[in-house]
Amino acid sequence: MTLHDDAAYRAIATRDARFDGRLFVGVTSTRVYCRPVCRVRTPRRENCRFFANAALAEAGGFRPCLRCRPELAPGLSLMDSSQALAQQAARWIEQAAHEGTDIALPALARRLGITDRHLRRIFVQQIGVAPIDFLTTQRLLLAKQLLTDTAMPVTQVALASGYGSLRRFNAAFADRYRMNPSALRRERDVAAPPPRSVGADALRLRLAYRPPYHHAALLGFMAARAMRGVESVDAGGMKRTISVALRGAVHSGWIAWRFVAQRHEVELAIAPALALVAGVLVQRTRQALDLDAEPQLIDPVMATMPLPPQPGLRVPGSFDGFETAVRVILGQQVTVQGARTLTQRLIERFGAVVDTPFAELNRLFPTAAMLAAASADDIGRLGIVRQRVGALQALARAVNDGSLELNRAAPLDATLARLRELPGIGEWTVQLIAMRALCWPDAFAASDIGVLKALQTRDPKVALAQAEPWQPWRSYAVMRLWLSLEKP
Repeated sequence: MTLHDDAAYRAIATRDARFDGRLFVGVTSTRVYCRPVCRVRTPRRENCRFFANAALAEAGGFRPCLRCRPELAPGLSLMDSSQALAQQAARWIEQAAHEGTDIALPALARRLGITDRHLRRIFVQQIGVAPIDFLTTQRLLLAKQLLTDTAMPVTQVALASGYGSLRRFNAAFADRYRMNPSALRRERDVAAPPPRSVGADALRLRLAYRPPYHHAALLGFMAARAMRGVESVDAGGMKRTISVALRGAVHSGWIAWRFVAQRHEVELAIAPALALVAGVLVQRTRQALDLDAEPQLIDPVMATMPLPPQPGLRVPGSFDGFETAVRVILGQQVTVQGARTLTQRLIERFGAVVDTPFAELNRLFPTAAMLAAASADDIGRLGIVRQRVGALQALARAVNDGSLELNRAAPLDATLARLRELPGIGEWTVQLIAMRALCWPDAFAASDIGVLKALQTRDPKVALAQAEPWQPWRSYAVMRLWLSLEKP
């Protein structure tokens, strides 16, 4: 969504949260850039310069506001086909920044099936800055968030943000933001008190989203599928165990998140043991809760469905793509409760024990390496039929050897093709994995029993035809159809 300057100024003047993350304003009198929701006095119109993303604002010589904190703003949802390659590249760069890993432009171009020269050209054309400048902005905004929201040592912040040396980090931060990291930490706001159920030593971060947000629908979906020992859902949020493999090490612990509706934010608490992968967990939480969705684009299309309105409906994503894919496979041709039973058995047999401060959380979901190495008979004894055992192990081997990635930065067409090559994985499974693990907004499982029932047909072709007007947001249409079947 592109706004002309007068409309952009109105969004700033009214602090319109619908444009959070889609619009930034640089103020020439202060050389600071802000989100549209910033609570400071509205700047004079002649002093405003408008930007579509934070990297453009920084390229224009503006530094981020310490009050509204641009690093909290939601990201962008998938763009249209003319911008898809640039957006996919941006997502991979953003993921690399949050993982603290390096990225080579030729490798990224090969991943997208284009030359690195073409990648640079379309990236500048669509995003407005060079890939390296976009990467620098993402790294420094992550560092700014960790410095402001947590007490992590500056050295750890530098490492988590992808800087191999404290000297390089200090130089990059001072060059871009005209202050050193220690000075920012001294100016940070007093942190909000942690939720009563979360220890005081937890890292606490804030993540913004664009309203409206249908909190009840997302929490209800997760509660109906919560796994004992791994997840615990209540009326305001969730606690769960999680494991992240990064840079040759495995980091295990817990996270907890809670909606803060009055601020249009999520409060994320992270176990101290996961400090070095805090950036990864920020990204995974944004993906799992669909915090980057743009209701002002999605809801008008959903309003054409012959169903009661459900503004702000989100697609539950994934804290771990492999875990979500396993759960989808176990849900083949069974009820939600049946899939939950099989998944619980798998966790209790193969899930590693983990220490947490919560009595209800004591297990990790089995890793791809564990299931790839397991005996097929051992898995089968859990009551899982042979075909699904084969599908689970084929999936586990592909993820374990790196030939299959399951996250929203993965190339969509290549990933869908790889999934279809695996035994025991049909189109229903492919579409649900695309919808939840890859965050594809236009996935549509036409043969899903719930979808067919809601559309009052038994023919997937008829369902596909009915869904055509809901493109490119058919994943949200699936959620609306499922929700229509639930009893009040």
